Amino acid sequence: MQDVSTLVARAREGAPRAVARLISLVEGASPQLREVMAALAPLTGNAYVVGLTGSPGVGKSTSTSALVSAYRRQGKRVGVLAVDPSSPFSGGALLGDRVRMSEHASDPGVYIRSMATRGHLGGLAWSAPQAIRVLDAAGCDVVLVETVGVGQSEVEIASQADTSVVLLAPGMGDGIQAAKAGILEIGDVYVVNKADRDGADATARELNHMLGLGEARAPGDWRPPIVKTVASRGEGVDEVVEALEKHHAWMEERGVLAERRLARAAREVETIAVTALRERIDDLHGDRRLGALAERIIGGELDPYRAADELVAGLTRG
Repeated sequence: MQDVSTLVARAREGAPRAVARLISLVEGASPQLREVMAALAPLTGNAYVVGLTGSPGVGKSTSTSALVSAYRRQGKRVGVLAVDPSSPFSGGALLGDRVRMSEHASDPGVYIRSMATRGHLGGLAWSAPQAIRVLDAAGCDVVLVETVGVGQSEVEIASQADTSVVLLAPGMGDGIQAAKAGILEIGDVYVVNKADRDGADATARELNHMLGLGEARAPGDWRPPIVKTVASRGEGVDEVVEALEKHHAWMEERGVLAERRLARAAREVETIAVTALRERIDDLHGDRRLGALAERIIGGELDPYRAADELVAGLTRG
């Protein structure tokens, strides 16, 4: 068993091994998880969480690496959660993102962690919210969360980040039309990466047109900017950081940041409660209470909804 207070203190000092151990306890749903979260709670709420999402091949990892460099030039500590697909053999992350960000490996002001989705849909790992909290408590000023390559429905990052960045690239087919029902509805900042390729201007224009077809905005509402970048050369990255800073300032001024973080905390509590309830229901397979309810349904004495209500009531009491 790890001494949680010592791990947290070491993480606050910037010790990468302590941060790694805390995230491992989170990922593994350790029996010490509650103790870890209780210790971290008073230390969180300071990091600016930026999510990066987009279809495979748009340059998410390269863009993330470029943003790390930009924030480090500002003297900020940066944490990166790079969510990889799970290996079908080991269940672990494939680590491709960490390889592509190897230039930051020796920087003590940067912590990079690859996390496996482990079958969780939405482009994120199920433990991402708790891992973000670890990096926040460890003193990271900015936490960049890079999702796996996502499609229309895999837009969970919007519920976990303060600001969501959607990346697109020219020459990837009818990408905007394919994505408009999903990721094009969640972005606070849009980035057309690989802008040195033919079609970048057309992609930006089409994107601007698609955004213009969205819901009407009142005066003072946030209008998502479109920034063109060549992340592999660092071009346009400072403009992305500027757009992020403007969005952060706008959210603070309008109270939107507090609202988003409140909603995020509420969703996290709900997820934990539902997960705990589901685990208790799974434990009921073969239990006499479940069998008794099933018999009453078959006998016409009870309908399935009332039976479920009785089951839930019994679980919450017990």
